[in-house]
Amino acid sequence: MNSTELPSVAVTVDVVLFTVSDGQLQVLLTRRTKGPFRGKRALPGGYVHAQSDADSSQAASRVLAEKVGLQAPYLEQLYTFADGSRDPRGWSVSIVYFALVPLHVYEQAQGGSEPIELAPVSDPGILAFDHARIVQTAAERLRNRTLYPALPLYLLGDEFTLKEVQDVYETILDAKFEMANFRRWALSLRVLTPLIDTKRTGTGGRGAQLYGVYPGANLVQLDKGARLG
Repeated sequence: MNSTELPSVAVTVDVVLFTVSDGQLQVLLTRRTKGPFRGKRALPGGYVHAQSDADSSQAASRVLAEKVGLQAPYLEQLYTFADGSRDPRGWSVSIVYFALVPLHVYEQAQGGSEPIELAPVSDPGILAFDHARIVQTAAERLRNRTLYPALPLYLLGDEFTLKEVQDVYETILDAKFEMANFRRWALSLRVLTPLIDTKRTGTGGRGAQLYGVYPGANLVQLDKGARLG
């Protein structure tokens, strides 16, 4: 090989997309239509398009649009998985991202090129490549991030109750929090704003105050002094 030429190694992006459904943290999976692992479930992913993708983040966004049919409101680079055993075709590199979407966004995203489904993060089943390990790595990152910032708010819609906020945190962390303490903590983050004259009626007939996120609020970088728990 000429010393000016780069070696040929397959570079892909994979996306671990989380949502909350049926009281569980769930991950979006596709069904592979080609080999290897044809017919097996896998994370949505694809090759980096060197001629058109400006960077790996743009490649991840493109993969979600093409294979799932949605844009994620939050997308973060997780880790790079690279070795000669993860793909039977040879040495490969996968730049992995994780994304968060509300359930209603997933339910509207049926326009991709591959069949999609949800699986519980706690038991996603047998996945292609090393994707089971990737899912667990991403879930652990999400749990660690949840202890400090307001990141899980990306799993909610434009309006929500404090009870719904608490439910999401408890689902991710597999924990229970005392209601009054959790609500004081959530409001102390200073990213929630009450929606004026808007309430949601519960089963008991009482209205619950609806909240939204302050426009422009940073849900990722918060004071780590505001730790949950």
